[in-house]
Amino acid sequence: MKKLLAECFGTFCLVFAGTGAIVINDVSGGTVTHVGVAITFGLIVMSMIYAVGDISGAHLNPAVTIAFFVAKRLDGKEILPYLGAQLVGAFLASGVLKFLFPEHGNLGATLPAGTAWQSFVLEVILTGILMYVILSVSDGTKEKGITAAIAIGGVVGLEAMFAGPITGASMNPARSMGPAVMSGHLEHLWVYLTAPVLGATLAVIGCRCTRETGCCGGLSEEQANS
Repeated sequence: MKKLLAECFGTFCLVFAGTGAIVINDVSGGTVTHVGVAITFGLIVMSMIYAVGDISGAHLNPAVTIAFFVAKRLDGKEILPYLGAQLVGAFLASGVLKFLFPEHGNLGATLPAGTAWQSFVLEVILTGILMYVILSVSDGTKEKGITAAIAIGGVVGLEAMFAGPITGASMNPARSMGPAVMSGHLEHLWVYLTAPVLGATLAVIGCRCTRETGCCGGLSEEQANS
């Protein structure tokens, strides 16, 4: 239960701060700026890894949870509870933003600026890069420590910085689903539900091809004995 509460809280903070920065930037006439939004996403991810990384692993992202399972770092029975906790956190965050800013049209939902397939390919690549970094700096299913927090938060901020204007740089089905459902913008949601999962799964394969087997596959000794 502590793990699930930590995932719910961490995902709530991610969606509330990240999409909240988008909403406030819109209603304030661009005060936050695109760069500010990207930095907000990177910093909140970094902060949550510090805060709950030692409790739940700070996945905060269904694609990351699924990829950890594919990499044999996560027991299958934990997948659905983790996904449920992440989605609850995302919906709660978007619900609070809708209450605070009822006049806002999309609540920071991720919407393609070009074609849906352009954003799909970009999201696959973006999430693949992110997941490769996560697998490389995490221990088992846990993202914890100075190196992990800075590396993962840095990649999130970097990718949001350059790809955000085209795809929204979601890399996270929960982050996209919360504002999309709450605002009613479901027309391109399929892109942000499928592409991150595909990209994260491909990252597991890439990690196995380029790093030692123990890095990207197999339960840790502690998990195997639990």
